[in-house]
Amino acid sequence: MPLQPVLDSTMYYRDLGTGSPMVFLHGNPTSSHLWRHILPAIGSGRRLAPDLIGMGQSGKPVIDYTFADHARYLDAWFDALDLHDVILVGHDWGGALAFDRAARHPERVRGIAFTETIVKPMSWQEFPDGGRELFQAIKTPDVGEAMILDDSAFLLGLPGTVATPMAEEELAVYTRPYPTRESRLPLLRWARSMPLGGEPADVVARVEAYDRWLATSEVPKLLITFRPGPGTMMTPEVVDWCARNMAALEIERHDGVAGHHTPEDQPAAIAEAVERWAAGL
Repeated sequence: MPLQPVLDSTMYYRDLGTGSPMVFLHGNPTSSHLWRHILPAIGSGRRLAPDLIGMGQSGKPVIDYTFADHARYLDAWFDALDLHDVILVGHDWGGALAFDRAARHPERVRGIAFTETIVKPMSWQEFPDGGRELFQAIKTPDVGEAMILDDSAFLLGLPGTVATPMAEEELAVYTRPYPTRESRLPLLRWARSMPLGGEPADVVARVEAYDRWLATSEVPKLLITFRPGPGTMMTPEVVDWCARNMAALEIERHDGVAGHHTPEDQPAAIAEAVERWAAGL
């Protein structure tokens, strides 16, 4: 798999097929490994999936790993590969980065598909009960460091966010890039970036900016949903919000159960939905 020089570092990515590009963006604490079953199941086009900077097999430069940092390195990766007229497919923070990039570079985006992602800032009361206490702890000074940097809680908790058992070897692929406390910094920064209760202000501002774009842009959008499983973030209320507030949106609802990491639970359904939708663009 290629390793692309980007700014002062490198970004690893998967690259299958030829033709019109689709870019698949993962979230926290995963990597392009999340898309391992989906990329080969889509039968046409060029399918690419990078590891975000500091994550997976990408380089780990000494930066703050803010949302803006991730967007900056991702922009440089798109430019290095000269990718235009792209379909973006995002999960978790990968969906947020897809929305953010599309809002800033709409002329380079053909469509956006997303599942279990950050679609809007939330109050603490809106956030699902199961995750509220967890994220309150993560955002607490020293407590979050102990959980994620010292105890690898976010990584080791991955099996609790899927409806089907995660094999030990699959969990090992996700945990291997983070052998030290310092290497786990991107995971903590992402977790603390969740826009809850008006904080962090810089992330809230970026999400509000892409929400304005999502409300008016005629770029086609596809939301793929499943029956809620462990750790599901996009509740029926959030899905209804998307239906009311996103222009040119198609919602594909599946009866199968999926936890927060939908590509782990339902890769075939996601691949089929993306391929069908993309063919109609």
